[in-house]
Amino acid sequence: MAIVRQVAHVCIFARDLDATEAFWSGVLGLPVAFRFTRNGAPYGFYLTAGGTTNIEVFLKAAAAFAETDQINHICLEVHSLDDAIAAIRAQGVAITDKKLGVDDTWQAWTADPNGVKIELFEYTSRSAQFVGGDRAANW
Repeated sequence: MAIVRQVAHVCIFARDLDATEAFWSGVLGLPVAFRFTRNGAPYGFYLTAGGTTNIEVFLKAAAAFAETDQINHICLEVHSLDDAIAAIRAQGVAITDKKLGVDDTWQAWTADPNGVKIELFEYTSRSAQFVGGDRAANW
């Protein structure tokens, strides 16, 4: 039996808490569950990302993303990728067109104000996550 039940949270660092909250909560619609303070000043917040999965955000002015980081992106499942893309673009935020990944799942990519890459996923009835089968990476 696996000892892990599910992912509890992912932690990201933010150079600007207000801009980060505006993106994650305002653009993507994730509610703030609670906030952190340090020495009486705002220091971070916890976002509800569905079920009991969360995204934890902490202020770190010197934070920077690089393609060589060991953790590359966060992937969020959406109800409708077409609707998500339209809503995100309506907020003036860049997002790629949707494409069908090699795992037969629809995907699109955006990033938060700190450069954290975000993949949005819409599963299909053929998604490898449900039907299995090895897939050849084409990137």
